[in-house]
Amino acid sequence: MKFIETRGNDGIRPKEVTFSEAILNPAASFGGLYVPKSLPDFGEDFLKKHINSSYKELAKDVLKSFEIDISDDLIDEALSRYNEFDDPNNPVPVVKVDENLYITELYHGPTRAFKDMALQPFGVILSRLAQQRGENYLILAATSGDTGPATLETFKNRDNIKVVCLYPAGGTSDVQRLQMVTEDAKNLLVLGIKGNFDDTQNALKEMLNSEVFKKTLAENNIKLSAANSVNFGRIIFQTIYHIYSYLVLVRDKKIEIGDKIKVIVPSGNFGNALGAYYVKKAGVPIEKIVIASNDNNILTELINEGRYDLRDKKLIKTNSPAMDILKSSNVERVLFDKFGSQRTKELMESLNNDKYYELTSEELSILQDDFEAFYTTQEEVLKNIKEFLFNKNYLMDPHTATTIKYFLQKNNKMLPIVTYSTAEWTKFAPTIANALDIKVEDDKSALNLISEKYNVKIPSNILNLFKKEIVHLKKIEKSDIIPNTIDFLKS
Repeated sequence: MKFIETRGNDGIRPKEVTFSEAILNPAASFGGLYVPKSLPDFGEDFLKKHINSSYKELAKDVLKSFEIDISDDLIDEALSRYNEFDDPNNPVPVVKVDENLYITELYHGPTRAFKDMALQPFGVILSRLAQQRGENYLILAATSGDTGPATLETFKNRDNIKVVCLYPAGGTSDVQRLQMVTEDAKNLLVLGIKGNFDDTQNALKEMLNSEVFKKTLAENNIKLSAANSVNFGRIIFQTIYHIYSYLVLVRDKKIEIGDKIKVIVPSGNFGNALGAYYVKKAGVPIEKIVIASNDNNILTELINEGRYDLRDKKLIKTNSPAMDILKSSNVERVLFDKFGSQRTKELMESLNNDKYYELTSEELSILQDDFEAFYTTQEEVLKNIKEFLFNKNYLMDPHTATTIKYFLQKNNKMLPIVTYSTAEWTKFAPTIANALDIKVEDDKSALNLISEKYNVKIPSNILNLFKKEIVHLKKIEKSDIIPNTIDFLKS
């Protein structure tokens, strides 16, 4: 299978590339992204074939169906990372919480967030490819809280790879921050940036355009890749669990193959939702992908009204911080799939230059064929956490809590719903404590009090964070990122 570019080709890059080229060198023409030229068929025959498959068996066949240029041995090695999850035989539990509601728990990996589902196997593939080619790569990651820990975990101590991870200082939970700043592998650099996630992501983009930075990479024979979901190596792994969730409902006899469901995705950078969109288009019977946002409800406006308008928007810091994003990178891939490269380039240039674009009424209708959208306030997030713990004996994190409003409003009028739990409660313990009227001042106290009062387990890799030495102490201005990165590359 070949990969093409969302904004068309500049005449310099190849018009089509392989999967390995797309993940090693994810920067596409005109600032665009790589997408598959076509999609596999994940319809009825594929679903019947995997009705009793394990997650890893399904995952391997999904990857093979994309016809990626990766050997079977390397695919097996990558998927073996799921052996380090809580239950190697079931790394992605799909839990029935209500008669019409299933929650797919994507957080049972080493960093307790859904980014592990893609980044743990992806890191194996990228580093092995680098070694096979005798090439050295720098992985740049701007994180709103979960990508960073998962990236550092998968790439630590891997040959031919260095990682620079940028996070908004003060913009993550304490647990998320500790997961990054305590990683002591020599091939990792973690920098706290004074500002919010959009500031951090913009600073990374400025660095990519810096001639001084490009010259340093060339002089040190280092190539550039990315671990964010702009890299299709992330997205391909984010298709698998949507198929798996559907199959679990079939096994549970909630539906039969061919019956439709809805999925609700808490969305920030839109990679999780994009994975659902691709499998829907490839034949999995998903009627609608419902996008849940927090008070930063830019995606709600886009899907309901057809406007992407950043002109008067300021990022709001919320109690679901991994969703505190205004520029959702992966929306571009949907625009390309719907409207083609020329229109996508036009829309994205308008967003970059004017902080605004608007779809035509016809384009909006086409977008709404696949998507619905709503948003949940911070107060509603706290209420949902409390009510589901007390009434359903289910403890969820604040990002998962943004998805519940839709279910509560339409409970008796809907198809079966799968919603996605993107992080474990332990990563946001003070918010959980606030929802449960527990007075605390720090993450560690919140974790212990919630665990004791509600008899829920804290994984050892979370508890141990508070004993580890902090090795990445720097909190810097955006202007200091390039010199700090250059010093790291030369060390």
